[in-house]
Amino acid sequence: MRTALVLGALGALLFASMLGAILVGAVAIAPADVWAALWGGADQTTGTIVRDLRLTRVFAAALVGGSLAVAGALLQGLLRNPLADPYVTGTSAGASLSAVAAIALGAAAVPAILPLAAFVGALAAAAVVWRLASLGGRTTVLTVLLAGIVLSSFAGGVVTLLLVASDRIALRLRAVLGWLLGGVSVTDRSELAMATAIIVVAGLAAFALARRLDAFALGDETAATLGVDVDRATTTVLAVAALLTGAAVALGGVIGFVGLIVPHALRPLLGAPHARLVPACFLLGATTLVVADAAARVVLSPAELPVGVITGLVGGPFFLALLLRGRRPVVV
Repeated sequence: MRTALVLGALGALLFASMLGAILVGAVAIAPADVWAALWGGADQTTGTIVRDLRLTRVFAAALVGGSLAVAGALLQGLLRNPLADPYVTGTSAGASLSAVAAIALGAAAVPAILPLAAFVGALAAAAVVWRLASLGGRTTVLTVLLAGIVLSSFAGGVVTLLLVASDRIALRLRAVLGWLLGGVSVTDRSELAMATAIIVVAGLAAFALARRLDAFALGDETAATLGVDVDRATTTVLAVAALLTGAAVALGGVIGFVGLIVPHALRPLLGAPHARLVPACFLLGATTLVVADAAARVVLSPAELPVGVITGLVGGPFFLALLLRGRRPVVV
């Protein structure tokens, strides 16, 4: 009963946030005109702004936030690491590197290619981090963080090299830099359709993995005795997290800390079971990024602030608080 109430409240909050985000923007439009435009009753200019620009962007922001939050919950459950999320573990960096490389090679001329390229990069980054973190036979919080930092630094260096050296990127440098700082921008609906299909499939897979993730909380050996194929489950969870991260990066660039904050905010309400946590994370993550993106559009209006700045200002202190709490000595 409590789970249903929480999910219902989160769904209502998401709907309200999306409606509010459609109402705000650099161009002032009366609420009545926005409502009319949503149903095709406004003039052509208002209809284009509301339906083609604002509505599409709000929908994309919801998908990005929900995807990152679910990916964070998956990685935290798999690694038994409260600090894991796509940004901290380097998965977002791998996705961004692959996407920028696709742009530099000209492959992004087909919009649907960008989500696929980001997925490949995210999957490769997740595999590299997992391999580096498990060297020596034991995966710890420290090794995961170190591997993520190393990979993120390397990917950042390669991205900078591509930005400087590629003529194709130079032609759209401002847009690419804005995307790397985190900014929801959908230029083609086929790109949005491809990312939506990936997110739907990955979201259903994440829900199906809920019981296996619950078993991982007891340790790998205990999970194996409960009938979980640890290696296969690990590979599957990493692949699903990479799918979600790749699609999110393709739509919104590199946006940090959503996958870190949202699962932590929900566990006190719903507990640790992932069958409850996964759908709740999607709803709250979607709401979080819709609100952050709306704030990014109006804080410096008519200029626009990268949404990654908003999430970074909130997520940075939150991440530091988690680190300090983890280092707090235990008094017996």
